[in-house]
Amino acid sequence: MAASASAPRLKTGLGLTLALLAFAEFMIAIDYNIVYVALPDIGKELDFSSQSLQWVVSAYAVTFGGLLLLGGRAADRLGARPVFITAVVIYGLSSLVGGLADAPWLLITARAVQGVGGALLFPTILTVINTAFPAGAERAKALAAWGAAGGGGLAAGALAGGLLTNYLGWEWVFFVNVPVAAIIAALAPRLLPADAPRTDRYAGFDVGGGLLATAGVALVVFGLVSGPDAGWLSVRATGTIIVGAVLLAAFAALELRLRTPLLPPRLLRYRSLTTAVLAVFVFSGTLSGEYYLFTTYLQGILGFSPLKAGLSFLPLTVISMAGAGPIATAAARRLGYGATLALSLLLCGIGIALLVPAMSTDGSYLALLPGIAVWGVGGGIAFTVCFAAAGLGVAVEEQGVANAVASTSQQVGSAVGLAVIVAVANSGLGAASRPDDVVHGLRVGGVVAAITAAVVSVLVGLLLRDRPTAAAPVPSQPAGSERHEDVPASFSG
Repeated sequence: MAASASAPRLKTGLGLTLALLAFAEFMIAIDYNIVYVALPDIGKELDFSSQSLQWVVSAYAVTFGGLLLLGGRAADRLGARPVFITAVVIYGLSSLVGGLADAPWLLITARAVQGVGGALLFPTILTVINTAFPAGAERAKALAAWGAAGGGGLAAGALAGGLLTNYLGWEWVFFVNVPVAAIIAALAPRLLPADAPRTDRYAGFDVGGGLLATAGVALVVFGLVSGPDAGWLSVRATGTIIVGAVLLAAFAALELRLRTPLLPPRLLRYRSLTTAVLAVFVFSGTLSGEYYLFTTYLQGILGFSPLKAGLSFLPLTVISMAGAGPIATAAARRLGYGATLALSLLLCGIGIALLVPAMSTDGSYLALLPGIAVWGVGGGIAFTVCFAAAGLGVAVEEQGVANAVASTSQQVGSAVGLAVIVAVANSGLGAASRPDDVVHGLRVGGVVAAITAAVVSVLVGLLLRDRPTAAAPVPSQPAGSERHEDVPASFSG
């Protein structure tokens, strides 16, 4: 991975640690959409109804999004290494059960448990990076590698899903995680640094706040993913969203009263964190919505097989990994985080806008490549920089919960974006819609996604106006501090 000439190489031990963390990140990122192209085969073999099949995806999103705050706090209080190992074991075992499932309820349950593992693992990976790697060039390289693994995994999911489903069967979109998780779990005790001793590790853990946050976020996500199926005015959709919002309000009130809250209210003073939350919400929302539009166009209009559709994501995979790695690092160093975040969202919007006119009933894949290229660069940069910005100025012992806040925004944004863009794209379509009508809906959905990304890019640029740091894109972070000495004033409220 490219880096500045003056940047030192990572020490051998840290290099192996980084390889392990990147491997784990790739595993959970690829599962974001690996099941999409396998859904038709899963539905036929396990006899899912058209209404219930979506829960192969949604069960994962509900538990992942709902438990992220608790997972981040667990990494902070219980130690990153034991939480990491526990999460990987849960992920591997649930993937095994998913591949062996012979009934819809068992597969949906396995996906929900897999989401639990992801919710514990995702913020823990970032906690290790932000605490084990020295601030400056080494942490910048670690974040770039993590971002490349995550961005590449997001884009590679459809490709891997198509290949596995076509040659080995749908079960292997789950089985593939089992050996990967086993290797990671076996290496983790040797490669992850030991956690610093804490006398208050098990004291004052906010169980009540964890339950309220988990239930609140899970119900909101459940309502959002139920809307297109059950109807937005149904109890299952709007009713659960309202109940979830009430529980989140109760969670906020509880956090203000506790001495050791799950989500310390002071974290919300950091403008870098709140801006990153907004950016990742919009990025993930437009990403998930556009993945749906793109996949629908390839398979529904151009008539691509699952294998061919999966291979069509290969350019996006390669470009996203480049954007998440050296390009993101160089941009953050030269422009600062605010300008880089704004630029990445703008590129996402431009890329999606280029895809809109390229979609037609007699179109070709080649016509999509310019939009794919711009969208891939913007998405790769956004994935890395959103989460790097979220941890700026936050004390070491609160990195997990800060990353979990951003991760929760990612999951909720994904559910909101998918629900809204699917609703827009399908508006006015009947059971016997003509291909021209379907393409028109896909184009309208793309326009909505593109405009949203462009508008929010301006807001992000105005909210986070930090100074570029030529030496390193990640400021120094002394342990136990509530704020960096090197963080510009605009990073905090």
